[in-house]
Amino acid sequence: MAIEITHVRFGSVPKNHQSIVSYKWTSPGEAGTTDKPTLVQWVENNGEAYVGTGANRVRVGVVREQGTQPYLRTYADGKWSNNLLSLPEF
Repeated sequence: MAIEITHVRFGSVPKNHQSIVSYKWTSPGEAGTTDKPTLVQWVENNGEAYVGTGANRVRVGVVREQGTQPYLRTYADGKWSNNLLSLPEF
């Protein structure tokens, strides 16, 4: 099952990838909200998440940086990108 992340919720300022606390998503016939630790683990266990549709579809991956908790970020054209930060908040 692949999910499209459609909205994000920030837990603090500044609003960056690390401060996202939950994600709203859809999949054919399903929709839900998942907290960051659960979705990070799901993606690490071969779950497929993305942002956008069609030619604008960008895969979501897990970033692990020393001294921070793992977080999600989009990955396109061989580079980490900021698509999640452009999503509407809920």
